[in-house]
Amino acid sequence: MSDLMETLRQEGISPDLLRAVEEYRAAHALPEALRPRIPASGFTYYGREVWEQALAALLCGENLLLAGGKATGKNVLAENLAAAFGRPAWDISFHVNMDAASLIGMDTFVDGAVTFRPGPVYRCAQCGGFGVLDEINMAKNEALAVLHAVLDFRRAIDVPGYERIPLAEETRFIATMNYGYAGTRELNEALTSRFAVIQMPTITEENLEKLLRAQFADLTDKYVHQFALLFLDLQKKCDSAEISTKALDLRGMLDALRLMRRGVAAGPALDMGITNKAFDSYEQGLIRDVIAARIPASLTAEKLFR
Repeated sequence: MSDLMETLRQEGISPDLLRAVEEYRAAHALPEALRPRIPASGFTYYGREVWEQALAALLCGENLLLAGGKATGKNVLAENLAAAFGRPAWDISFHVNMDAASLIGMDTFVDGAVTFRPGPVYRCAQCGGFGVLDEINMAKNEALAVLHAVLDFRRAIDVPGYERIPLAEETRFIATMNYGYAGTRELNEALTSRFAVIQMPTITEENLEKLLRAQFADLTDKYVHQFALLFLDLQKKCDSAEISTKALDLRGMLDALRLMRRGVAAGPALDMGITNKAFDSYEQGLIRDVIAARIPASLTAEKLFR
C-alpha cells in the first residue's frame, strides 16, 4: 500500500487528495481478519486525471462507474482504489445466472439448522468494503433492482425474512462496463444516476512505457518504446475495423514478454499472447504484419533484456 501511495506521489497526484486518503485510512481502522482482502494488484493504473477524479468521488461518498473499451484499465483501477483506501474488496462478476440471492445471500443448512449465508454485497455492507461490480451491464434486471437501495441515499439492504442492514459508512461500490461485448446492454437511467461516471481513456504511449518499465525493469529502452508503439498500432487497426479487438490484449502482450524472458523467440511468443486469439487465418496474417513492422520474429531475450 505504501508503494502504491509513493507511486501516486511520483505521478503528481494532488497532495491534498492523497492526504485526505491517508486521513480516511487512519479514521477507519480495519480488523486484522479482513486485511487479506485488501487487493495487492500486480499492476498500477497510470493516468493522473482519472486518479484524481476517482479519489475525489470516493472521498465524497460517491459510487463509481468506470466505463470504457477493452484494455483501458478499469479493473486495475478498481483494485488500486481499494488498495489506496486500505479497504477489503469483494469482486462481484455479473453473468446471466446472477440473481438477488447471489448478491445478498440465502438460507442454507448448517448442522441441521437453517442459517443465513451472506452474499458479497451483504458482506461489503457489513465490513465497509469496496464492492467491484464487474461488467454491470451484463446483469439481469432482478439483480440490478437489489442494488438500487444500496447505491442511493438509503444505503441499506432489506433482507427478506431478516433485518434491514445499513451500509457501513466506509462502503463504496465501483462498477465496470465494456461497450459492445456479447450479452451487454445499456444501463437504465435509474441505475446510472446512482454513480459518478468516469469515461476511461485509452492508455497513452507515455503511460504504456511506464507500465512496461514497472513490469520489466530490465527491458531495454528501445524495446520499451517499440512494444508501446506496437500496442498503439494494434489499437489503430481496431479503431479502423481492419482487425477485431481480440488482438488488442495488453495482458497478452505482457504474457508474451514473459515468454520471451523464458527463452521463447518473439514470433511464437507474440503468436501465443496476441495473434492466436484471433481464430481467422486472414486476420492472423494482418496482425502478424503489424507486429513484424515493430518486432522481428527472431528476436530473443539476449537483445530484449539488459
